[in-house]
Amino acid sequence: MDSDAVSVTETDHQTRVPARLDEVAISVCVTCKASAESNGPTGPDLLAATKAALGDTSGIAVRAVQCLGVCKRPATAAVSAPDGYTFVFGDLLVDSGAAALVSFAQSYRQAKFGLVPWRERAEALRRGLVARIPPLAWSPDDGRPPS
Repeated sequence: MDSDAVSVTETDHQTRVPARLDEVAISVCVTCKASAESNGPTGPDLLAATKAALGDTSGIAVRAVQCLGVCKRPATAAVSAPDGYTFVFGDLLVDSGAAALVSFAQSYRQAKFGLVPWRERAEALRRGLVARIPPLAWSPDDGRPPS
């Protein structure tokens, strides 16, 4: 077991809990289209703005993905890590969404399983949460998230 990880036991189920998530990905849907009221593409603009907002921060990657399946709530993005929950967000505006995603990803890296407290999330992400998907490594019998 890694020296920077702790062990959690839930009803005879043991899983590795990383002290921090070192490989975080912000996946931005580049097929998201702007609504009829707005101008131009949304997904590619959010991708570019998120990369710019992240700068040279290590441990967080921004990548383009083809369709996250939340087409009625553009622009969409997901934050994930191999040992963390995956969060999917929709209704993101380019500038405020990019800043919110980067801030969230930085907090996500420090949180067990990426479970960022509600109060630490930007308002755009509180309103825009589409799904919170548990990591494969975490599956206690009662299904609740780790404490």
